[in-house]
Amino acid sequence: MSEVVRTPDAAFDNLPDFPFDANYFEWNDIRMHYLDEGAGKPVVLFHGEPTWSFLYRTVIPPLVEAGYRCIAPDYVGLGRSDKPVDDAFYTYDMHVESVSALLGSLALEDATVVGQDWGGPIGLRFAVENQDVVRRLVVLNTGIFTGQGSMSDQWMAFRKWVENTPDLPVDFLMSRSEAHPWGEAVLAGYAAPFPSVEFKAGIRRFPMMVPLSEDDAAAAAMLAVRDGLAQWENPAYVLFSTGDPIFSTRIGERLAELIPGAGTLDTIADAGHFLQEDQGAEVGRRIAAWLRSTE
Repeated sequence: MSEVVRTPDAAFDNLPDFPFDANYFEWNDIRMHYLDEGAGKPVVLFHGEPTWSFLYRTVIPPLVEAGYRCIAPDYVGLGRSDKPVDDAFYTYDMHVESVSALLGSLALEDATVVGQDWGGPIGLRFAVENQDVVRRLVVLNTGIFTGQGSMSDQWMAFRKWVENTPDLPVDFLMSRSEAHPWGEAVLAGYAAPFPSVEFKAGIRRFPMMVPLSEDDAAAAAMLAVRDGLAQWENPAYVLFSTGDPIFSTRIGERLAELIPGAGTLDTIADAGHFLQEDQGAEVGRRIAAWLRSTE
């Protein structure tokens, strides 16, 4: 195990609209953080990169009010979870293994998985590998990368920029995704877990984990996730924002077509890539209404 750093608790003081208690789980001597709010059937909220459970702070209240228990883990290296400093520590398998251990400790039943951005590959893999626990899927602005086909020139340029920028400016990255201004306090909330470059190995690694060929690490595992989704007969809900330059509504339509348990794509306007930030309360209400319709 490489050196591990822990963001000081004081970095998380005075976060806007974030009244939630911290919960912790130990995995291989690494402390992982998660939110656990409400009571009822569990809804597990998987974030992407460079975000953390803060992303779901306005999605959670409508779900709790509707009678659901919301669990939002922070991946190793992100949020309030511990952060190994060695970039090589971070792999797709590691993220799935660590989150699976955390969720396994909670003895979940009849759960719903919600995944966005990297929360798609991580959360949907957890779902297809734990169908005795997970009964429903909610898919938000994400994709499954199998190394087949090619990535856009824009994405490859972003990947190279991240590779050459060890001290990633998280607030700047998030500001590039605003559908409308979020405010300095919100941007600071996203940057809070990463006070200096040594805390940023985890977020640097995510673009490098996207397989560019079928021989790349993670390609076979993601292909298995896609195959699992193609056989998912339980209820699924695909909700994409209309203003995402990364994951278009056409990608959402293809996911809805892939998953037998999904209906047609639902969309939400006035939201970009991080629809939970742009339209969080509405996202929460939509998910709650859909969950009620499946019971």
